[in-house]
Amino acid sequence: MLTILGFAMIATFLVLIMTKKMSPIAALVLIPALFCVAVGQGAQLGDYVIEGVGNLAPTAAMLMFAIVYFGVMIDVGLFDPIVRGILKFCQADPMRIVVGTALLAAIVSLDGDGSTTFMITVSAMYPLYKRLKMSLVVMTGVAATANGVMNTLPWGGPTARAATALKLDASEIFVPMIPALAMGLLAVFVLAYVLGRRERKRLGMLTLDEALAREPEPETVTTGAGGSGTGGGDRLRKGVSASAGGTGAGADADPADGDDDGFQGLDPNRSTLRPKLYWFNAGLTAALLTAMIMELMPIPVLFLLGAALALTVNFPHMPDQRARIAAHADNVLNVSGMVFAAAVFTGVLTGTGMVENMADWVVGAVPDAMGPHMALVTGLLSLPLTYFMSNDGFYFGVLPVLAEAGAAHGVSPLEIARASLAGQALHMSSPLVPAVYVLVGMAKVEFGDHTRFTVKWAVLTSLVVLGAGLLFGIM
Repeated sequence: MLTILGFAMIATFLVLIMTKKMSPIAALVLIPALFCVAVGQGAQLGDYVIEGVGNLAPTAAMLMFAIVYFGVMIDVGLFDPIVRGILKFCQADPMRIVVGTALLAAIVSLDGDGSTTFMITVSAMYPLYKRLKMSLVVMTGVAATANGVMNTLPWGGPTARAATALKLDASEIFVPMIPALAMGLLAVFVLAYVLGRRERKRLGMLTLDEALAREPEPETVTTGAGGSGTGGGDRLRKGVSASAGGTGAGADADPADGDDDGFQGLDPNRSTLRPKLYWFNAGLTAALLTAMIMELMPIPVLFLLGAALALTVNFPHMPDQRARIAAHADNVLNVSGMVFAAAVFTGVLTGTGMVENMADWVVGAVPDAMGPHMALVTGLLSLPLTYFMSNDGFYFGVLPVLAEAGAAHGVSPLEIARASLAGQALHMSSPLVPAVYVLVGMAKVEFGDHTRFTVKWAVLTSLVVLGAGLLFGIM
């Protein structure tokens, strides 16, 4: 019964948000609460929620201070050279813009943090998509899928979880997977090319001057994170987009600053730029990422310290610090609120025993004849399971069972661990991934629209990774 109710709860949640009958934050809270009562455990709902909040509180703290930190870095111009290079490549060609989105998302994903990737990618590319009236779900879909492939880096999370759960070395899992992951990333670029060609066909080719002459549409779309955006056309006419979630990065700049150049992405004349501190900010960011990779401190602590130091050095005056915090407050509130709402969903799934029963049912449904092919089975199961449950739930709860079943048929734990990474391209668009709410919130895209568009392409990319791994004999 718990198995059926677990799947029913997930299906109900997805249907309601994809049909836009409920907002994601409301669905994440109310649907699990209803099902918790339905399984006769309503009296324990408070305990489950508190436990879920406790488990996700470090993630929420990390996202809050990461948004502030990288928001400040965007404000002061740290990423402007990379953005200018990508935008110079893109020009006013929709095909190049979509490919550039994939390229930028893949490059920034090297830091292992999805929220960072999405903040920088959306801040850079959003003005281009709006100015050319391109589909914003193309941007969010390509960025999420590219980040999903890159999320398999050892410091990204899934590989470390697989190594920990099966007591293996992360490098032994990841390094042999590089060819398969490279094929997955190539698939993302091919996808970006195809989607870009489709956008080019729909919109036509423009010169830069023609594109700049276009009047951007006003923003009236409700965000997937529960907010709404208006007046975006004015921000684009000023070339300000670094915050992209409510208040622009140059929100305290004079309206007359900057030319009408929607292709700057980040306004080169914004008052928040700190060119004299560029190398300090670059060094601070490099040190922060190095400390993350080396696990010198918990990531939330690192971002807390980094955000405090970045604000103090770049904006020594208190009014300026308050202005920068206020500029990114919408994103902080939307994302942290969504994380705590997701804590209700995960808390009920785990506390009621639904996840455990669902995992046991899925593993038990695998025929004995498939035992010698458990790597393939693991790879295929990783798609739906990492989408419908957290990485922690899959890697610590399900993967050891799959590895044990594989070992009984002579399949090594390393092969099982590598196969388990195949579903990460899809996982990155899961409603249980906090970073995806940063993406849809900043891009002003409904979460349901993003899901409908992205899932099929993310599944295809995951299957490419899995197929390449089998073809190369990696798993």
